[in-house]
Amino acid sequence: MTTDFSAGSQTTQMWERVRPIIDQIESLPFLSQLADGSLDVKAFTNYITQDSLYLTGYAKAMSFLAASTNDRDESRFWASSAAEAITVEEEMHDQLLADPRLAAGQEELVNSGARFKASPTTLGYVSYLVATAASAPYGEGVAGVLPCFWVYAHMGKVLVERAGQMSENHPYRTWVQTYESPEFDESTRQAVQILEQELDKASAEDAARMRATFEQACVYELHFWASAHALQDWDATVFVPKS
Repeated sequence: MTTDFSAGSQTTQMWERVRPIIDQIESLPFLSQLADGSLDVKAFTNYITQDSLYLTGYAKAMSFLAASTNDRDESRFWASSAAEAITVEEEMHDQLLADPRLAAGQEELVNSGARFKASPTTLGYVSYLVATAASAPYGEGVAGVLPCFWVYAHMGKVLVERAGQMSENHPYRTWVQTYESPEFDESTRQAVQILEQELDKASAEDAARMRATFEQACVYELHFWASAHALQDWDATVFVPKS
């Protein structure tokens, strides 16, 4: 199983630095249950719902990057990636949520209002990415959006290996296979290559900020998976001590 998307020494070191976070993601029960098909449908539909809300903001962040760079190829890459986040992946979401096996989980989310509301983690992650892409130097913006490429490409391969030969009846087969694809791998490599170039020409101070941004976004990736499984919402009573 090849999961090395590093484009040079800078991104190799950066990935090694966040490896403890990646290990935590790999150990999440959400992903183990997703691989073997035992994940509760409500947790999965909640994840897909939050991912759909996230993608709108993620696309906006990449649109800011497309406008920030003077490199035409990079601008085209970010613009096309933003468009793909809105179209291709949302089509996949619609296909998944149309599955009768997921209908009960979706209905429960709609009735609770969660179907249309970003969780605290989703809102925080999106706000961080958009603010960074819009106001920080270009390299930091790239570092912020990269984990969504890299972590997903990596986890796609991890999940496929764990799931083994998935049957046609595996409820999450479509989702798992989407992120284990040559097309997504190539997009990931392009995004990593752009950051490698930005790190190579950055000052030590700027490179440190880029690495910190990448690490923060990886932490958000961890929390995004975990919070979707926990059905995180805005209920403030969790902070109130029980009498």
